Amino acid sequence: MIIDCHGHYTTEPPAHHVYRKAQVEFAEGKRHASPTYPDITDETLRETIEHNQLRLQRERGSDLTILSPRASGMGHHVGSAAFNAEWSRVSNDLIARIVDMFPLNFAGVCQLPQSMSGDLAPVLAELDRCVVELGFVGCNLNPDPSGGFWSAPPIYDRYWYPLFERMIELQVPAMIHVSGACSACLHTTGAHYINADTAVFMQLIQGNLFRDFPDLKLIIPHGGGAAPYHWGRYRGLAIMMEKPDLAAHLMRNVYFDTCVYHQAGIETLFRVIGPHNILFGSELLGAVKAVDPLTGFNFDDTRRYIDALGLDEAGRAAVFEGNARKVYPRLDTRLKRQGR
Repeated sequence: MIIDCHGHYTTEPPAHHVYRKAQVEFAEGKRHASPTYPDITDETLRETIEHNQLRLQRERGSDLTILSPRASGMGHHVGSAAFNAEWSRVSNDLIARIVDMFPLNFAGVCQLPQSMSGDLAPVLAELDRCVVELGFVGCNLNPDPSGGFWSAPPIYDRYWYPLFERMIELQVPAMIHVSGACSACLHTTGAHYINADTAVFMQLIQGNLFRDFPDLKLIIPHGGGAAPYHWGRYRGLAIMMEKPDLAAHLMRNVYFDTCVYHQAGIETLFRVIGPHNILFGSELLGAVKAVDPLTGFNFDDTRRYIDALGLDEAGRAAVFEGNARKVYPRLDTRLKRQGR
């Protein structure tokens, strides 16, 4: 079985975007009334998925995608805690409906209603709702709700502890994933995403988060940002900070995905990190939708890069299925109920 741990619903119906535009305008004082969320039919949702994510699953040979709302659309820097709670609710409800339509093809991961206010109460409430009521298996956690200004505490700070405590109680991991960038200096998908992945990895080195939460699981996407490429730098900094070796300090709890869009990058990721800390992911459908003129295949068809590595059966099984079932225990339970 091949589980894609990193999928986004980036083919939303136009009415969803119209609502969001009106909602932002209301928050900015450009509208007198808050908009009402539109009635989006099952037929409309089905069409957006069948011709996109589901089609690519079949063409590229994966079995199940862990699906969450569009990351760049989370927009945590835009509104208040209440405003973002409503936006997260309607976005997560779409994911739940898609999972209900295609239970063998998708599992849900939720957008959290983080905001510049820093109030975690609505975040915990939405996590509870999505996991307990909707059956989601994880969440996306934005370490920088300011959209590039990094006003939030570092990921090891006690500010985050109530969320981590609840995640452990619910047995769900978090994928570290920022949203859109506010600064013109930071391209959202080409710079801001990768910067955040790298920054959080360094924050984890600086802190002692997993000493306090040994059961916490975090996935750093996009191949871990710059971390695998600069592994010696991070090992050296850990030594200078008198931290344990990275294997003991972080890598019992931190995993990277395979959203790296060239063969040499994948080879570096596997050579440095090893298959037991890597989950298959492709960002279906995500940041790079172009065809590579050197290969004739889509850049984000990441299974091809892994197939070319020549991993042994144990390595392939870990990357394509085993690690995801371990990191997402609720997904494992769901699959077992389905006889898989």
